[in-house]
Amino acid sequence: MNGIYLVLGILLAGALLTFFANKIAGFLRDIFFLGTVLAATVLFFTNVTIGETVAFNLGGISLKWGITNFGYIFALIVLGLGVLGGIYSIPYMKGKERLGYFYMNFLLSLFSMMGILFSQDLVSFFFFWEIMTWSSYLMVIYNGNNVQKFGIKYFVFSAVGAYAMLMAIVIIQSLTGTFYLSDLFNNFAAFPHTQQILLPILLMTGFGVKAAMWPLHVWAPDAYSNAPMSYTQLFSGALSKMGVYGLIIVFVTMVSHLPENFWFREIIGWLGAITAVVGTLWALVQTDAKRLLAYSSVAQLGYIITGVAVGTELGMLAGIFLAVLHAMFKGTLFMAVGAVERQTGSTDMTVVTGLIRKMPWTFIATLISIIALAGIPPLGGFVGKWMLYESLITSNHYLMVIMIFFSSTAAFLYCYKILFGMFLGQEEPEFENVKEAPFFMVIPMLLLAVAQVFFGSFPGYLFKYIDKGLVELGYPVTEGVWWKMTTLFNGWGDKVSVNYVMYGVLAVFVFFLIIVTLRGFKHQRYVTTRDISSSGELPRPEDNWTYKLDFYKPFERAAEPFYKKKIEPIYQGFADGMEGFFDFVRRIYNGNGQTYAIYVIVFFVILLLLGKNLFGF
Repeated sequence: MNGIYLVLGILLAGALLTFFANKIAGFLRDIFFLGTVLAATVLFFTNVTIGETVAFNLGGISLKWGITNFGYIFALIVLGLGVLGGIYSIPYMKGKERLGYFYMNFLLSLFSMMGILFSQDLVSFFFFWEIMTWSSYLMVIYNGNNVQKFGIKYFVFSAVGAYAMLMAIVIIQSLTGTFYLSDLFNNFAAFPHTQQILLPILLMTGFGVKAAMWPLHVWAPDAYSNAPMSYTQLFSGALSKMGVYGLIIVFVTMVSHLPENFWFREIIGWLGAITAVVGTLWALVQTDAKRLLAYSSVAQLGYIITGVAVGTELGMLAGIFLAVLHAMFKGTLFMAVGAVERQTGSTDMTVVTGLIRKMPWTFIATLISIIALAGIPPLGGFVGKWMLYESLITSNHYLMVIMIFFSSTAAFLYCYKILFGMFLGQEEPEFENVKEAPFFMVIPMLLLAVAQVFFGSFPGYLFKYIDKGLVELGYPVTEGVWWKMTTLFNGWGDKVSVNYVMYGVLAVFVFFLIIVTLRGFKHQRYVTTRDISSSGELPRPEDNWTYKLDFYKPFERAAEPFYKKKIEPIYQGFADGMEGFFDFVRRIYNGNGQTYAIYVIVFFVILLLLGKNLFGF
């Protein structure tokens, strides 16, 4: 049997079996769940061949499935977070209700995302896209908190995106007569110009919703923070990348052939930069770690969208590289915050503090991920942002560089807030008995942290896979194939391998680490949290503050005009207007037969008057 059928069949069957196994025994449910994830991953790497396709008919519609080098990159993200998130979920979800429901939707999300990557026709693509939306929606409302506010918001935005995609699919089928993506790509240049403009707009609207692109991002902070953390790492790390995957396809195969190519790329590039800045500014003022990471995810997706929109090879490379790195460090951070929530019962950074000695492994994973997220060498965030800056400079997008640089710099501020507030702050008596997270929650975090260190120090190993995908999309093979050469600062210098840059940064880092360590041994002294400077007096509980409390209040006051202007009231006003309109319609159609009889009489009177005045009868 073809490997694609096996992977999708295992995931779908496993989702159903896991749901029903939950009614029999918990251990049986866990076995089916983990077994399904592992089996699907092994089958993908052993039985699915890049470039191989399978075609079949369903109800008279021709469908085709396969995997490309480009799709393979995103499959690594989906399955990687699927396996690690699955292992993490078993101890994290222990003791919670409706676990069959949870694990079924977790597997359905994997099933749908792999289906999207396998789809080479629009019908299959849309079918799997809708399953992805429904399964993720059911996870957003899993906890039962603010379902009306958070769940419906996500569902409405997803529905708008889905209808936009459906309209595009109908137009494409009417023009080509088929649903194959290859026919769309081959015939797009022959489409009427109006449709050439309309189709990318419709498709980018649908993909932009899932990629949390401003101004379609308002669902993301609530959805990410309300879903269980063991799923949010997949939600933010992998599911959002399906939107990026779609945007790249639209840019490369459709927009690049248009005379308006420049304006499309400029608009999406600016929307990406705005997304990065808006997400960062809102992340700065959050006091709940989950919401902070949710806004941070929006900001990081802005970097990715900007790189993709630039359209140069270096910009596309930066966008895809950051997409992979974002999956790693944001997956780790959501897992870490989930571990803190499980052990302490809270993610409020004004409450939870001083956990470094209680949860050292969680702290290490968090520290590594924050270094990567903030773009500090020697980790991968530095490499990705270096290439993004370079791509923007060489394409003369200087103002975008300033916006992205501002967002990246401010990212360190909110990262510091998590690190210092939750782990390095003053120890509180109520957390005296907190223990490290269970072993199978810590291992996935550490594995992702190690991957960040490896691919940050040796990015060439990841570049060679991305390069194959770029070649498939029509970009030329660059010098060295498995590493990229980048010109520093718009030609002001010789070409330098990014790998060599990272080797140099890593060497300097290790050198200073050795010096600091050796000097530390000479002057070593154990310092307790009560040894802080307090004028020789014992700190009282009311004085037990840390830098996390209102540390960025001056910044918040300076940016007050920004925080007063939200896009949500615009959407709310539109929603209120629609509600009023439908209420008016409801009052007209009130179910009273006499009222309907009056409507009919009035209609005929108007018809007779119009007929007499216009046609003379």
